Amino acid sequence: MTEIKQAIIIRSDLEMSKGKTAAQAAHASLMGYFEAEKQDKQIAREWLDTGEKKIVLKVSDEESLVKLYNAFKFKKVPCALVTDAGLTEIPPGSKTALGIGPWRSEEIDLFTRQLKLL
Repeated sequence: MTEIKQAIIIRSDLEMSKGKTAAQAAHASLMGYFEAEKQDKQIAREWLDTGEKKIVLKVSDEESLVKLYNAFKFKKVPCALVTDAGLTEIPPGSKTALGIGPWRSEEIDLFTRQLKLL
């Protein structure tokens, strides 16, 4: 059986509070899930049924986040980029997080294995 997981990527350069970071990670998780469900309901269901495995990683800037997003879109791996409304800690339009999957772990690892845990 293929392992299914979700990766959540957070920008570390924004220096968001723990609460803000948690909120952005939650946005990324839900948005990624909905993209995966649209693409393959069976993979999304399997992820829900097997414990909803997640890994939270970091990148150092917006450019790195957007490059990852574009790479996953190109590979047709479901993903979602979180853009903040700017009502609290950071400027409006800031890209804060990326939700990838849930999807096949080996496809997520292609672009994330070099990233560090948040």
